[in-house]
Amino acid sequence: MTFVGARGAGTEGWRGMGRRTAWWRVAVVGIVLGTVAGAPGSPGFAASASPSTSPPASPSTLASPSASASRSSSATTSSYAFAEDALSVTGAADTADADILEPGTTYRSSLPSDGKVYYRLQLDGTSTVYVAATAVPPTDVAVTPTEGVRVSVQDADGRSCSAADTASIGAGRSPRPLTVWGARQLSPSRSLCQGAGTYYVVVQRVLRTESSPGDWDLELAPVLEPRLRKAGSTSAPEAWDSATPSPPSGAAVRVRGGGGFGSATALEQGVWRDDVRPGQTLFYEVPVDWGQQVYATADLSSSSGGGAGGGFVPGGVNLALYNPVRGLVDATSISYNGSQKAGALAALPPVGYDNRYAVSDRVNGMRFAGAYYLVVHLAARVGEEVGDGPFGLVLRVRVTGEATVGPGYAGQSEPSGIFQVGLLGRGSGAAGQADSSDGGGGGGDAGMKLVAVGGLGAGTVVLVVLGVWVVVGRRRAAGV
Repeated sequence: MTFVGARGAGTEGWRGMGRRTAWWRVAVVGIVLGTVAGAPGSPGFAASASPSTSPPASPSTLASPSASASRSSSATTSSYAFAEDALSVTGAADTADADILEPGTTYRSSLPSDGKVYYRLQLDGTSTVYVAATAVPPTDVAVTPTEGVRVSVQDADGRSCSAADTASIGAGRSPRPLTVWGARQLSPSRSLCQGAGTYYVVVQRVLRTESSPGDWDLELAPVLEPRLRKAGSTSAPEAWDSATPSPPSGAAVRVRGGGGFGSATALEQGVWRDDVRPGQTLFYEVPVDWGQQVYATADLSSSSGGGAGGGFVPGGVNLALYNPVRGLVDATSISYNGSQKAGALAALPPVGYDNRYAVSDRVNGMRFAGAYYLVVHLAARVGEEVGDGPFGLVLRVRVTGEATVGPGYAGQSEPSGIFQVGLLGRGSGAAGQADSSDGGGGGGDAGMKLVAVGGLGAGTVVLVVLGVWVVVGRRRAAGV
């Protein structure tokens, strides 16, 4: 079709074809360069930070306007960075008007100072569904230690599917994101909330008489966990290594924490250095595979300046660990007086599906593989009592144990891949997908497969383009 037009145009037509051929040459170069740029290890391939491969960030990088525009970080004082793709939804005052939440989608809403808000779930009878709610008070309001937020999941008859989860501001008396989680969990030992049908997410403020009026922002993240392909034990592990591991040592690698769950900075095992200001909350994510244990400590540096107050803030530093569905696993608070302080999480069991049957939150929260979130908050009062900072923060993260094959789910999670580690995961995919049993979380092999696929894709395109050149050359030689 194009060749007819070129032939009819005479010499000028062939010159036009020559320009088209030059365009194809440029296209080939672009494709090859694009493929190289997208390969692991190249500037175009996003990877998590690593102490052995990632150099410390320069001051100009740390103050990047583009990065701070996309998420709250160490360079800003924003309270929380909501997911960029979050959909707006309105909490209803009663169940009749409740908007539906779809697992795998993140939502943004608001939470009034009094009364409950309702959201609707339409669930099947084969999956467990979790809903995390992150309530964010305004940074300029006074809060009390005991006020907070509560969430529960209820069936159509108003019966709770699990105990309501509550989070409070704490001794630091600092406005900060508070995350709670509810669940409709399928279990042979339960009689309620086991069938398909309509369920409701109920969120409310926990108030005291001195609480400030006004709405809080709210982020909702429903997650679907499919059933297992093969039923297993329904009791928690009886024993596990509860010895506290030694934290990693060595030179710290400079990082910058994210401002929310959706923008958490990826960390691996190692020592990491950040800066935090009073009133700021920083988010990090650590991949933990099936059979592995995670341990973390936080060191806050001494202050070089003095505040106008007495120089002591109870609960001034908060370190918390959340699981892949944003359920709280463990937390610790540290009082701060301007001298260096350190806090550590408790020893936690290896990630295992059966942990969900344990009574302890520290055990049952370690129920699936995926990204575990480290969240650090520095109380706003530190600025008044000690100084404005920024304060040096050192995180020491250790992940121990050999990764094992997961339990094997009978369907896809929503969002997809949330219970996997690495690009391909390890034994936690849908039925029909191969289980990965090699060491290292599967990331290395996945990366090599990406390289292979990318190479084959680029090679195929190049061959097609070369074929076009050959056809054009023959047609030119034949004078057609």
